[in-house]
Amino acid sequence: MKLTGAKIFIESLKKEGVKVMFGYPGGVVLPIFDALYDSDIKFILTRHEQGAAHAADGYARATGKVGVCLATSGPGATNLITGLATANMDSVPVVAFTGQVKTSLIGNDAFQEVDVSGITRPISKHNYLVKDVNNLTTVIKNSFHIASTGRPGVVVVDLPVDIQIQETDFSYPEKSDIRGYKPTYKGHIGQIKKAARLIEKSKRPVLYVGGGVIISNASAKLMEFVKKTEIPVTMTLMGLGAFPGTHKLSLGMLGMHGTAYANHAVQESDLMIAVGARFDDRVTGKIDEFAPHAQIIHIDIDPCAISKNVKVDVPIVGDANCVLQDLIKEVKKPEVSGWHKRIEGWKKKFPLTYKDDSRLRPQYVVEEIYNITKGNAIITTEVGQNQMWAAQFYKYDTPRQFISSGGLGTMGYGFPAAIGAQMGCPKKVVFDIAGDGSIQMNIQELTTAVENKLPIKIAILNNGYLGMVRQWQELFYKKRYSYTKLQGCPDFVKLAEAYGAKGIRITKKADVKKAIKKALDIAGPVIMDFRVEPEENVFPMVPAGQPINKMIGVLA
Repeated sequence: MKLTGAKIFIESLKKEGVKVMFGYPGGVVLPIFDALYDSDIKFILTRHEQGAAHAADGYARATGKVGVCLATSGPGATNLITGLATANMDSVPVVAFTGQVKTSLIGNDAFQEVDVSGITRPISKHNYLVKDVNNLTTVIKNSFHIASTGRPGVVVVDLPVDIQIQETDFSYPEKSDIRGYKPTYKGHIGQIKKAARLIEKSKRPVLYVGGGVIISNASAKLMEFVKKTEIPVTMTLMGLGAFPGTHKLSLGMLGMHGTAYANHAVQESDLMIAVGARFDDRVTGKIDEFAPHAQIIHIDIDPCAISKNVKVDVPIVGDANCVLQDLIKEVKKPEVSGWHKRIEGWKKKFPLTYKDDSRLRPQYVVEEIYNITKGNAIITTEVGQNQMWAAQFYKYDTPRQFISSGGLGTMGYGFPAAIGAQMGCPKKVVFDIAGDGSIQMNIQELTTAVENKLPIKIAILNNGYLGMVRQWQELFYKKRYSYTKLQGCPDFVKLAEAYGAKGIRITKKADVKKAIKKALDIAGPVIMDFRVEPEENVFPMVPAGQPINKMIGVLA
């Protein structure tokens, strides 16, 4: 059966189980959009290509499926870049399709031509430029396979317009077979046995858990391992929800804005078991003083991540789910009762806290969102103080519940990611916890939310500043607030109404609960403009270049 490249594209996506795609049309992708007209794939028209990339990312993180986005050539493709870099740094499976000028015009500086392959090579796991319509099905099959296997990431497929209109026989490959691409899933049993012996001998072990546990669907195995060993667990920003935040052995997040008790536990540990984490600089602080007394076991599917930042004693290359399963069979419980008592002492001495008074403080807002949603919402965040308060004061008990830009720290991420998460999980409550700076970067997607009747709740912690940058200026630059005070911010309530959404302004602490409940009773998208304390800071905080037990904003 002969089909055009555009129709082959649609049929291939259907073979991959794609139900939802995000994007924006343009000249050289018109053949695809014409084919979409008769398709049952749900296309979400965002109002900016960056929004499409973030929405595909949020969809992937919330569902565990591959997120898909589509943009035209030139500026359409380049507008995807920030979103693709965001997804790739956090190992999110996204396949991005871009239009391209005719193959005969490539390299001629044709109208709306850019070198998509060259631009995206450093920020993607792989990319393709399709030059033969007969290769299209194989390219799409391989793209979804590469994006979703091993350490997941972004794959970019550049589609010249002439390939979209050429015809060929349609036959979709049953499987992908890529020479040289064979991710290792099963860990080396010898290394696993070495790890088990180290664990059994340890007196002060800590599990350091990253987003790889969520990606590999290893949370159940992690819980089984913890039940057997009773080793306390600390999580990275990307790992929140991999282990229940309300569990007695949870230490919460570690690192620059982690809990004081997590940071002290890491620094005093004699063994660290890193699972699906990459020893990011926001976690390690001063790297040559990180976990100075600990031997390190590192489990990761990406061999390049092991010993990249921190030298490890027992490397295990493999999928977290597979390795933990084998480790559970091998390991015996270490003696950790004394360690538990010490950690409990730190928890009592250094709780996460803030000033409890009559003023409207952002931490209180996040806590009330947690209480009213009973911890069952999907929380997306923008980047900055809002992100850290969402990480600290909402307890995540399940994976794929906390969705945030970790590695790249992309302002403007949270709201379009919430759109993707809501499309993927229509029965879930979705909140975007935002700052008044970040939310304006992709505020145009309110139209997308309204048009698709998505009941997303946006909680703006409005302090009138670019809060995290202002905090650094306060602490390290003598309060010289250079261009961080946001002059002339819009009236977010009127802005919501202009887009056809609902807006609520909250200026008093006493009105917080009522406003959140009211927002949840409204069927469509709602902006809650919480006018919080302007100079509230995120604590604890590890200053740049310091070891992670040298925190400011906590008791001595």
